[in-house]
Amino acid sequence: MRTPAQQLQRHLSDQVGRVVLGADGVIAGLCLALVARGHVLLQGVPGLGKTLLAKALAGELGGRFKRIQCTADLMPSDMTGIHVYHEQKQRFVLMPGPLFADVVLVDEINRTGPKTQSALLEAMEEASVTIDRNTYPLSERFFVIATQNPHEFEGTYPLPESQLDRFLLRLDMGYPPRDMEEQVLRRYDLPGGGHGGVERAVAPLPDGLLEAARRQVAQVHVADAVYRYVADIGIASRSHPQVSLGLSTRGVLSLMRCARVQAALQGEPYVTPDAVKAVAPAVMAHRLMLAPDAALDGVDGGALVTELLGQIPVPRS
Repeated sequence: MRTPAQQLQRHLSDQVGRVVLGADGVIAGLCLALVARGHVLLQGVPGLGKTLLAKALAGELGGRFKRIQCTADLMPSDMTGIHVYHEQKQRFVLMPGPLFADVVLVDEINRTGPKTQSALLEAMEEASVTIDRNTYPLSERFFVIATQNPHEFEGTYPLPESQLDRFLLRLDMGYPPRDMEEQVLRRYDLPGGGHGGVERAVAPLPDGLLEAARRQVAQVHVADAVYRYVADIGIASRSHPQVSLGLSTRGVLSLMRCARVQAALQGEPYVTPDAVKAVAPAVMAHRLMLAPDAALDGVDGGALVTELLGQIPVPRS
């Protein structure tokens, strides 16, 4: 019998997987982030179905979906909203921006400048936005999926460390296998591309399933040895010679939270070091700022995470 977390993962895999083909690993990562109440950074070239994926997830959650197309001239108020004068009420009222939706796709986030990127910092960490010195709460289900082109693409701005640290996971979205791409051609080759009615094409989550999965995760046991193991990973990342900025405390906490969810998805009542290792690349790779020499040598963040994990003794009990 499946646990609530496993039922949730199966439901998302079945429903979203019918719309976005060949992205099983990414869908599993979205499930993990959803249960852990975190946001996701999707990295990949344009045209892989990232918008379709976000729309399908919004349909699953039964919430409002908004898309922000990032450009070099995008302003913070284009995300948060503005106050405008209401003639009949004779006062300024808020015209909310797209951040007031439930699922927000920030498309090509690294094509807009740091000033506009910073508009997301408060929203992603505190689920609120401040406009003209007034603070407004966002949806309880507020969930950000941001897409990022590879840094070597023309006209992109690297995300600052504070922004990267607010993404629970970075998921790399690649091209689907050939057989899946053929299925994409057969399904979406008609005029219109298949985006219409995506939110209605998926069955919404059963009532209470997400909350039940989160309650299950809260009951997963973590031994003191595993807490020490995760803390050691954070400390090792800060002292590695090829890393100029290692995991923050938020990053270490994200690793622990994701390991809890991973254990629940596997039906385990406790967190194992293997669960920590399974989620470490997606949690850590985008947070490690490489030293200049390592960046010039083309050191890969994922490989660096594997190296770090290999250096830390694994608790045996």
